[in-house]
Amino acid sequence: TACSMAAPGAAPPGAAVLTALVQYVVVRGDLARPPRSWPLGAVVAQGCHAALAAVHAYREHPDTGAYLEQGGAMRTVVLEAPDEVSLLDLAQILRQNSIEHWLWTEQPEGIPTCLALRPYPKDQVQRLLRNFRLLQ
Repeated sequence: TACSMAAPGAAPPGAAVLTALVQYVVVRGDLARPPRSWPLGAVVAQGCHAALAAVHAYREHPDTGAYLEQGGAMRTVVLEAPDEVSLLDLAQILRQNSIEHWLWTEQPEGIPTCLALRPYPKDQVQRLLRNFRLLQ
């Protein structure tokens, strides 16, 4: 028999999910533009590092497990922070609102490049991210 690892209170398999679980990743857009001009792959790697670090750090949370159980149906939204200041301001807002996330800092340079929230129900965090546009 199959075993479901859905979060407590989650909809049974096949039922409509009322609130979608989403992992938000916020990447600094200025890294890909002059004067920095990082290659696209390097910027994407920063988002991957942050997303994986957040999932690992919060792997015991029921929403993280439920999100990972979705497999190919996982929803990830990648947003753009214009610069380092806006990224650090967002990290502070998330801390003030007790939103679990991971701020990725590229080493050895010590450059904050992006952050990722652990998977959350969209309606719990979307309002805090409304000032950020989709990464272009």
